[in-house]
Amino acid sequence: MPRTEGPLGYERRYTGAGPKGALVAGTMREYGADPVGAMLRWRDEFGDLVPIRFGPFRAHMTYGPAEIEEVLVDRAADYRKSFGTRMLIPLLGHGLLTAEGDQWLRHRRLASPAFHRDRVAGYGRTMAQYAQEAVEAWTDGDSVDVHEDLTELTLRIVARTLFDADVTPRIEEVARLGTEVQDFYYGRFASLRFLIPTWLPTPGNRRLARAIQRLDEIVYGIIRERRPDEDRGDLLSMLLLARDENGVGMSERQIRDEVMTLLLAGHETTALALTWAFVLLDRNPEARGRLEAELGAVLGDRPPSPDDVPALPYAQAVINETLRLYPPAYVTGREAVRNTVIRGLPIPNRHIVLISIYATHRDPRFFPEPDAFRPERWLDGLEKRLPRGAFIPFGMGSRKCIGAAFAMMEATLLLATIARRWRFDLGAGEVPTHPSITLRPAFAVPGRIRPAA
Repeated sequence: MPRTEGPLGYERRYTGAGPKGALVAGTMREYGADPVGAMLRWRDEFGDLVPIRFGPFRAHMTYGPAEIEEVLVDRAADYRKSFGTRMLIPLLGHGLLTAEGDQWLRHRRLASPAFHRDRVAGYGRTMAQYAQEAVEAWTDGDSVDVHEDLTELTLRIVARTLFDADVTPRIEEVARLGTEVQDFYYGRFASLRFLIPTWLPTPGNRRLARAIQRLDEIVYGIIRERRPDEDRGDLLSMLLLARDENGVGMSERQIRDEVMTLLLAGHETTALALTWAFVLLDRNPEARGRLEAELGAVLGDRPPSPDDVPALPYAQAVINETLRLYPPAYVTGREAVRNTVIRGLPIPNRHIVLISIYATHRDPRFFPEPDAFRPERWLDGLEKRLPRGAFIPFGMGSRKCIGAAFAMMEATLLLATIARRWRFDLGAGEVPTHPSITLRPAFAVPGRIRPAA
């Protein structure tokens, strides 16, 4: 395979070739059957920039940090969110994830103060409180579904911190509906069904419409329970009180789109990161023992607080290593809005570029023993030495996830709170992935609660 020395200190690899695929579907069938496996195979066989085809759509799968940075940072203005992301508009509307241009910039500026460092630290107290309540409710030998329990916990936290709402009576329903719409959208994206418009009354489209209608009832209920002039210091207050230069506020639909986006996406990343972290710790008792030793030395018998997070480097390393191996957003896409280039290769208008976060995070050029769970690799400043684009669990550039600091604070606090008291005994057997919109476990993750050492 041709190799060129990259400016970031690693060899870039190009062949110009890609998988052949089927006559009509192209590479869609191979990708849809096993997305992460296909991404790894294409990287290893064809290099850092691989031409592929999804039905009638020409695309490139991108793996190299320099190429990723060019798309997401240097030439970001040449792209918009991909067709796959835009398919989510019936669910999320034009919130932060799907909006473009001036609309996105306005909403980002309105929401940014809610994610300021000092405010995130304040949210940390609620995170720690809710996590402590969860661990106190467990007893030795309890049966749990790790993913389900952690999803319910993070959903309660995001609803309380960002919207000052209690969704406890509706948690199971929101979680179920979230899974239902994820599976619907991934089923469309991973097959030629994405060519079928969502307004056609097919059985799948009708199920989607019912799920969105019920989620709308819940979200509009959260909004309408609040007086428009009431400032509780949370994100919802900021959205309700916001006015532009003409004194015009956001419409109820605009507020709904932001609440829906952050309610659904705001808990998913952390719940998945924690689920995979406890799976990995269960399979790696040496790492689990080191984590428990750090928690014992720093915390003793008390629960953690936000102020403890800087003193828990190994806990943070466990989260980083989990996000490396199982990034919730394992692939992201862009669509060119004009003729552009990637490393000199012409990218025509409307061409799709997919960025394989999963495969880049498992690249041996940047991560020795890339499939091994080694939290200690993050303890000597690795993140600062990596090429930009090599580790991007929350994306990069102007569209980097607004809640990245929120998610890292929450994941570290919840990991520390739970692991200080309990272990999840998950038994033998693999926990396979189910790459949907996010990288989920394929099945429930049953386990038993056992005391930490």
